[in-house]
Amino acid sequence: MGQQQRPISFLRVPDVDDVPEGVQRLWSKSKEAFGFIPNVFRAQALNGAQFEAWWKYFNLLVNKEGHLSNAERELIAVVVSGINQCTYCAVSHGAALREYSGDPVMADLVAVNWRQAELSDRQRAMAEYAELLTTAPGSVEAADLEPMREAGLDEHEILEAVQVIGMFNMTNRVSSALGMVPNHEYHAQAR
Repeated sequence: MGQQQRPISFLRVPDVDDVPEGVQRLWSKSKEAFGFIPNVFRAQALNGAQFEAWWKYFNLLVNKEGHLSNAERELIAVVVSGINQCTYCAVSHGAALREYSGDPVMADLVAVNWRQAELSDRQRAMAEYAELLTTAPGSVEAADLEPMREAGLDEHEILEAVQVIGMFNMTNRVSSALGMVPNHEYHAQAR
């Protein structure tokens, strides 16, 4: 059964001629690396300078060498996106979690209900904190960091986890507000 084509955003999606040179380069690199341009790159590029600023920070947190592994950052992304019911991010980062973890079952379970996935103590501590910070940020206290410490995360890793949680809460809201549709390619990735 075929998927009905619908716009990838509630707003106008710019053409390549409508975006700054930096965005054009990113689109070109994406096409080269993935074989497609992620719809989030196309939809958010309507405001090119804002998109480029978001991308620099997002790329630094999620795609560069950091204190957490790629699989751990993607786990956080999928937990937060699942809780927020952000279709775009749950699907796209679920694909990345499948790829980095090598475990499609775990990745699919995390996207729906992370408590049903077989997670290590370290992963579970990050997922629990991601849920708390996503659902009840006003209730967070210093003691809420202890389970991550007990699971072996150091302060650099905890700070990075907090920043990734914050980034995905913001990105989920933008993606959901604009009705962003995930690329079809994500559904088959790393299966």
